[in-house]
Amino acid sequence: MAHARHRTRGAARLLTVLGLSGALLLGGAAGAVAQDEDDATGDAATPTEAGSGFRTAAVLGESGEGTARATVGEFLYWAFPVAAGHDATATATVTFEDDGARSGPTVWQLDLYDGLRRRQACVGGDATVEAPAAAGEISLSCTLRTVRSWADPWSTDPLPGAYYLRLTAVSLPEEDLGLPVSVAIRAETEDAGGAHAYGGDLGAPLVPTPRAGSLDTGGGDDGQDGEDGDPASDPETGDDGDDAAQEELRFAGVVSEPEGGWNGGWWSDRWLWTAGGGVLGAFAALGGYALVRHPRSRG
Repeated sequence: MAHARHRTRGAARLLTVLGLSGALLLGGAAGAVAQDEDDATGDAATPTEAGSGFRTAAVLGESGEGTARATVGEFLYWAFPVAAGHDATATATVTFEDDGARSGPTVWQLDLYDGLRRRQACVGGDATVEAPAAAGEISLSCTLRTVRSWADPWSTDPLPGAYYLRLTAVSLPEEDLGLPVSVAIRAETEDAGGAHAYGGDLGAPLVPTPRAGSLDTGGGDDGQDGEDGDPASDPETGDDGDDAAQEELRFAGVVSEPEGGWNGGWWSDRWLWTAGGGVLGAFAALGGYALVRHPRSRG
């Protein structure tokens, strides 16, 4: 009898240890999630103009904002990074500043392209909106499919890397070309959760290089480059290369890598399910052991 009580106490202690271990694991996981959210929250650059093409697309920070002043008929481009396992939503607000000078309705469209310049379908939002002649402003939005960490070469699945937003008027009266507008753009990304976590990693994100084929000469003796490989200053304009560097930063090829990395980081809520399943399995095993080894005495 004493031996049975000793075993029962040992089983109770083991259950207590397992329970504490599970609580610590879940607590640490919650802390990791909070840390990831804090890291992902940051001040994003807010460009005040848009690019006129893919190579000159204005770069937004992750979940960043941008503004631009333009005219009806222009093509406006922005770029922002999206990591694997994330959903991205872009919204655009077009404000008309023509004081009612438009002669008819205008159809605006918001398109989303990946790093290979493949147009991606919108799974949510109104990407094409018709603005009546008397409208003061309109809003457009486009939600991207969940970005995968890997896909077959023949597929068109969205992959991690740079994504481009293109906003333009696709149908309008010809006499309305050139009327002024102002645009506010916003790109938001959020973790899609462990249900959308796929195996495999892409060898490199779909981020085009801004200076394809260029070589770093390391500062030769021919007078073409300055110290440390910096471009030489122009003797006529006094330009020391800073303007060229700033212009290069406008290219979509220099979108910053997300805080959690292009593959979305190590954390997934699947860890919670795995840990919870392990703890429940351990309790079930101990319960079964106790029932088998110490069956209740029959009255």
